[in-house]
Amino acid sequence: MTLAFDGSSIDGSSYSYVVGLARDAPSWLDTLVRDWSTYGLGLFAVLMLLGWWQARHHSARAAVTALMVPVVVVVAYGVNSVFKLLVREDRPCRSMRVRTLEACPAPGDWSFPSNHAVVAAAAAVALLLVSRRLGTVALVAACAMAAARVWVGAHYPHDVVAGVLVGTLIARTLTAFLARISDPLAERLTRSRLRALLVPA
Repeated sequence: MTLAFDGSSIDGSSYSYVVGLARDAPSWLDTLVRDWSTYGLGLFAVLMLLGWWQARHHSARAAVTALMVPVVVVVAYGVNSVFKLLVREDRPCRSMRVRTLEACPAPGDWSFPSNHAVVAAAAAVALLLVSRRLGTVALVAACAMAAARVWVGAHYPHDVVAGVLVGTLIARTLTAFLARISDPLAERLTRSRLRALLVPA
C-alpha cells in the first residue's frame, strides 16, 4: 500500500464548504463548471494558436515568442509532475470521502499541485508576452479553472493556489531566458524551411 500525504489538515474545512456549495447549487451551474473543468484547457490551446497567428503578422521575433508558449506549458507540466511524485498528496475526495461532482481519481493520481492550475497559469503568463489582450483573457480563464477544480472536488484550495504559483514561476523564469535567444533564433529560422511559421507567405 502506498503511503500518501493527507492535505485535509491544511484547508479541508474550506474544501468541504466549497464542495457543499456545489452540491446545493443549481444543476445548470454544476454542469457548466464541470464541463469547464474537463474541457476548459482547450481554450488555452486556442489562445496560443491565435497568439501565434497574430504574432506571425507582426514580426518573426514575435512569432518565435508565440511559438515558445506551448514549450513553456509542456515544461511547466513536466516539472509539476515531479512535484506531485515528491509530495504524494492524496486526492481530497479520497482522504475525506465526500461526494463530489467529478469522479474521484484512482489512487496514485496525486493532488498537489494541480496540473490544471499549473498549465493554465503558465499559458496565461507566457501569453502576456505575446498579446496583452489574449494574456488577460487567459489570466481570467486560469483563475476560473483553479476555482473549478475545487468546485468539482478534484483539489483542495491549496493545491490550486500552489499550481498557479508553480505555473507562474516556471513561465516567468523560462520566458526571461527564452527572450534572450528569440532574436538569433528568429533570424536563423527565417532562413530555414520553417520560415512559413514566422512570417506570412
